[in-house]
Amino acid sequence: MSTRFLRHFFEPRTLAVIGASEKPHSLGGQVIRNLQEAGFPGTLWAVNPKGYETVFGQPCVARVTQLPEIPDLAVICSPVETVPGRIARLGRFGVKAALVLSGGAHLDDDRGDRGSIRSRMLAAARESGIRVLGPECMGLIVPGRQLNASYASQPVKAGRVAYLGQSGMLGNAMIDWAAGRGIGFSHLITVGDSVDVMLPDLIDYINQYAPAQAILLHLERILDAQHFMTAVRDASRHRLVLAIKSGRTAASDLTGLPPTPGVANRDQIFDAAFSRAGVVRVNDSDELFDALETLSRMKPLRGDRLAIVANGLGPALLAIDKLVSAGGKLAAFSEETHQALLEGGFDMSRPGDNPVDLGGNATPEKLVDALEIVAADPGVDAVLVVHAPTRLAPSKTTAQAIIANRKRFRRNLLTSWMGLQEALSARHECNLAGIPTYLSPEKAVKAFMHMVDYQRVQALLQETPPSLPFTTTAEIRRRCRTLIEEARASGRECLSHSQTAQVLEAYGIPVAPGRYVKTPEEGAAAAAEIDGPLALKVVHEGNCRPFRYRKHPHKLSAGLLQDLGSPEQVAEGMRRLEEKGSEKFPAFEIREYCLQPMQRGKHSMQLCAGITRDPVFGPVIVFGIGGYKVNILADRQVALPPLNMRLAEDMIGRTHAARLIREHSSDPDRDIERLCQLLVKLSQMASDLLELRGLELNPLLLNRDGMVAVDFALDLAPPARFAIMPYPEELREWVTLNNGWEVEVRPIRAEDAPLITSFHTQLSEESIRFRYFHNKSDLTQRDLSILSHINYDRQMAFIAEHLRDDGSKEMLGVVRVWNDPDNIRTEFSIIIRDDLQGLGIGSLLMNKMIAYCRSVGTLEMIGKIMVDNHPMRALMKHLGFRCRYNMEEQVVDAVLRLNEPESEWQRHRLESQPD
Repeated sequence: MSTRFLRHFFEPRTLAVIGASEKPHSLGGQVIRNLQEAGFPGTLWAVNPKGYETVFGQPCVARVTQLPEIPDLAVICSPVETVPGRIARLGRFGVKAALVLSGGAHLDDDRGDRGSIRSRMLAAARESGIRVLGPECMGLIVPGRQLNASYASQPVKAGRVAYLGQSGMLGNAMIDWAAGRGIGFSHLITVGDSVDVMLPDLIDYINQYAPAQAILLHLERILDAQHFMTAVRDASRHRLVLAIKSGRTAASDLTGLPPTPGVANRDQIFDAAFSRAGVVRVNDSDELFDALETLSRMKPLRGDRLAIVANGLGPALLAIDKLVSAGGKLAAFSEETHQALLEGGFDMSRPGDNPVDLGGNATPEKLVDALEIVAADPGVDAVLVVHAPTRLAPSKTTAQAIIANRKRFRRNLLTSWMGLQEALSARHECNLAGIPTYLSPEKAVKAFMHMVDYQRVQALLQETPPSLPFTTTAEIRRRCRTLIEEARASGRECLSHSQTAQVLEAYGIPVAPGRYVKTPEEGAAAAAEIDGPLALKVVHEGNCRPFRYRKHPHKLSAGLLQDLGSPEQVAEGMRRLEEKGSEKFPAFEIREYCLQPMQRGKHSMQLCAGITRDPVFGPVIVFGIGGYKVNILADRQVALPPLNMRLAEDMIGRTHAARLIREHSSDPDRDIERLCQLLVKLSQMASDLLELRGLELNPLLLNRDGMVAVDFALDLAPPARFAIMPYPEELREWVTLNNGWEVEVRPIRAEDAPLITSFHTQLSEESIRFRYFHNKSDLTQRDLSILSHINYDRQMAFIAEHLRDDGSKEMLGVVRVWNDPDNIRTEFSIIIRDDLQGLGIGSLLMNKMIAYCRSVGTLEMIGKIMVDNHPMRALMKHLGFRCRYNMEEQVVDAVLRLNEPESEWQRHRLESQPD
């Protein structure tokens, strides 16, 4: 999966429609008519085995091989049974892209030795490298290039929104809706049940080459979570991304995937993924249209405070109810605004306050004057106008007055014209003027909250988190992996209770002190050494697995005895538990008994935290209220690792547990900080121990004295694949510079923003000009986010870091690469502090990066060097780069071949000009 050859879909100069005829129901005939109506400027042929001379005036041949030249794009509309053979013939003829509109219900049916239609299509595509989009797709539309290779029912206007979906019918509905609102598209594509080109490939292409301001995604399933997350995280940094996903409930989820242990509704994980990628999620098709209306027509918000101006209190109150229930804020007016509204006699119901009720006799002029006052208030981020038609203020006249005076309003405006007949003309006027407008106040508020959500997820994307509270060492990882290997060697899929305790302690997670014994005699001896009442738990295969809850929660305590007061009671308790286990659970072998001092929870909160594994997104961090009612209270929130302190705080803040802590803790900030540290440690554990499938800490007791895990379980599975590639700890190394300094060379991480800021202040103007090609005196928050938050599967940055005598750290230099989605080329940049030139840092970092890029299979490394940057040109020559003068850009291009191409398409991409 990649962007190779995708330009042949979107920029074809020659196009062939296979299976086209002039019959009324011919799919190929519809495609030709749409291409003609769009004014396709290239050469268009029809292909039909019946040998027509023309189809709708376009020349027709019986076979592809009879075409006078190789088409850039072939659109296949013939019966789906014939498609695998057609793809093979097109590939041999030299066609690079095929769009398959054909479909059917038996694509996956096994045809004996021949295999399924889908498998044969993919095999035929891979044989020649031809890219295939489909089957069962609606086609693709690029209005700006007068390309409509689809069976869409009407023309599409050019615009700045790209729609990428998995449903052809929803795509058709989107076209019709947008036509009614005057909204156009830069691209409109549905992938259907595509065998080759997938949605992330299209996202990458649109992000790289399209002029789209926004991307709309319709998802039914995600096949490759890492590819998807990388693509949307890249895209959302540059443009608005909206997503709607079907299959939110078990009844509409047709993937057939197993449930995620410990997560009642897997849709939570999609919510977490979208939020982490900076994507705004909408819940239904109405919201999708309304969110597009808002986000494509509003300026960025400064906050979430909404003011409401209406000609009636009832509709305004409906809007307030929706705003508060959605988590928004009703703006509080300043004293100046309050006085201005009072003096002007604007408010009928609540003089000077929000909402502003102008009354049913308010004229358009009065509404405009009130809007100007409210929109000037610094405590207001957006204003919603709610209007019902009256004889004094018809909707259309009022809308025209707002549009004529819109430059007087300093804030974003949203409008809701209530009603149908007269309000329709007001909505039409606002549509033409580009002012967001909605059928009801509730819809307007919901759309406003999508804008608030967008600002929130973008802020999370750009936030520079504080330093991590914990960093693992090679020794910690080695000890824990040894325990995992021991369990694997003995044929077990989970660690024992005592082994899990060792793993938790290695990662700095406090566990309740316990003694592990196997016989009553050992239990009595251990009990004699422990003060106070004791708890005794039997440990067997059944309770070593996390997130296994019974239908009757009270039975969870069946393997637990509490308040044992003497060694004799402990020994007798072990005998009773063994008898009960042999009787009720004969299949489970008892491994050990855990003896702990009683943990009283009177002043403690019982929480649950851990790691689970989703079949699509891989490892997931979970947190919420714990105890034996955990599956009933349903307070569990999820997040995708890797986590930092800011992301952990955001996750915790969404739980009921956080509200309880804020309400009842003597020091809520301290307790939230402890929990954030715990979640970051769990995230690091998931990244370090790839065979860890699940880990549950339940109950996790939190009180004024700290936090302690009382019970826990850990199980294993084959190594996980992460949706977001974790920090590559294995790439860290320590070297000695020419001046004797011990320096760590490691990948950059989000927490390094302060290091980057300090490093930048120590650079000369010349060094900054050589790196950025212009003077950049200060780094903005967005700059720091881009430099420190990177996708490790597509970018890499190594820094050289030195530990000063006072314990603080300093950054000496950094080298970066940006890979294209096909991993053909990577572009590098490097910068070293001016006062450290000549110590070998440049060679050290470049050699590290060259070795890394070779190891991941990148074919070529390129960099652009300013002509007067003589030290860098000398370093590139020393490292074996070919340097050539680029007359067009007036720079020196430095190029180094890293690996040789292994396929024809790689050779083709390598020989083409860099994108």
